[in-house]
Amino acid sequence: MLELTLASGRRLAFHRRGGRGPTVIFLPGYMSDMEGSKALALDSWCEGQGRAFLRFDYGGCGISPGDFEDQALADWRDDAVAMIDSVEGPVVLVGSSMGGWIMLLAALARPERIAGLVGIAAAPDFTSWGFSDADKTTIARDGRLVEETPYGDRPYVTTRIFWDSGETLKLLGGEIAIDAPVRLLHGQADPDVPFDISLRIAERLRSADVQTILVKDGDHRLSRPQDIALLTATLSQLLEA
Repeated sequence: MLELTLASGRRLAFHRRGGRGPTVIFLPGYMSDMEGSKALALDSWCEGQGRAFLRFDYGGCGISPGDFEDQALADWRDDAVAMIDSVEGPVVLVGSSMGGWIMLLAALARPERIAGLVGIAAAPDFTSWGFSDADKTTIARDGRLVEETPYGDRPYVTTRIFWDSGETLKLLGGEIAIDAPVRLLHGQADPDVPFDISLRIAERLRSADVQTILVKDGDHRLSRPQDIALLTATLSQLLEA
C-alpha cells in the first residue's frame, strides 16, 4: 500500500493501479474501507480492462491513521478531493452509500476533472433522513450514537462532529450543479437507504445525462455477482462514452 501525506499532515493509505484513463476512484461507505468487496471487485475488473484505478481509506478508517470519532464528513470530502488531485486527467468516481454523498461533494469541488459518476445506494443528506428524533437527541446530548449493524462485527458510531458537518453539507434541498454523466444504482429492497433517495438525486442534478437503475430484489450492499456485473457494465458504458 502507498500513503499520501496532505499539507495538513493528514495521511491517507491508498492503492493505485496504472492503466488507461479516466481513472476510476472508489469511495467507500460509512465505516467501510478500501478492502470491501465492491472496491476489490472493481480493482480486479479494472486490472482486466487495463484501466487506471484508485481505492483508498478516509482518515481514521481502515489503515489510514487517525481516530475515527474525530472525523467530520467535510474531512472525508477533502480526502476524496485530495485523491482526485493526486492523479492526472479525468476521473470517474464510484461512491457507495455515504461514499455516494462524498462523490457528489467531491464532484462539486472539482467539476473540471469529472468524466462521470456512479452511485451505489448513494446516501446524501442522511444526517437528516437517516436518524429518528430520538437518535438525534442522543447525538446532541451524548456526543455520539452507538448502533448495532449487520454489516460488520463493530457497532456503528455516529458522532456529533460528523452529524454537525453533514448538516452543513446537505444537497437535496436545491439544484446539484453537476453536469457530468451520472448513473445511480439502487436496490428496491434496501433497508437502509430508501431507493427514492436516488430518484431525488436524479431530479436535483443539473446534468441531463442521468440514469437511475433500480434492482427490484437488490439490498443495500449490491455486492452479489449479478450486482457487480451490473456495476461493471454500467461503469464500462461510462468509460467508453
